[in-house]
Amino acid sequence: MRWWDIAPVLRLEHELFPDDAWSAGMFWSELAHARGPHSTRRYVVAELPPDSGSAAGSSGRLVGYAGLAASGDLADVQTIAVARDQWGTGLGARLLTELLRAATAFECAEVLLEVRVDNTRAQKLYERFGFEPIGFRRGYYQPGNIDAVVMRLTDPAQARTESSESNG
Repeated sequence: MRWWDIAPVLRLEHELFPDDAWSAGMFWSELAHARGPHSTRRYVVAELPPDSGSAAGSSGRLVGYAGLAASGDLADVQTIAVARDQWGTGLGARLLTELLRAATAFECAEVLLEVRVDNTRAQKLYERFGFEPIGFRRGYYQPGNIDAVVMRLTDPAQARTESSESNG
């Protein structure tokens, strides 16, 4: 993800998370920590090729994004989002695979994340990768006061990723 991706990311963010969407400033702050030798973040975007439903001559449509923060030997999935018309295509798994590769590159021994208790689709994805629920955060998602399930993956280098699932 680069600065020029922020506007399309925000459009998708507000479409998918209207009540608790991140602000442009939050994404700018995260990207400020994603470059250079002391970076602690990895943010990626997924775009459809220009010939996949975009107007002729235009760049591809942004259909997903994801971000990870690392601190010491612990990483935290900050966000994963996939456009609704891409649900069920494996894009979420590919984005998560990229974040787990980044966690391994950051030499993290564990990866944590929070997911809405009512987002069973995402919970199932994380479980396929080996994440296990370890607790709850009451009222984590505001302003809707929605609880979060906290999930943990130990040893992201050995995680069941999208590429390892397709290879056997």
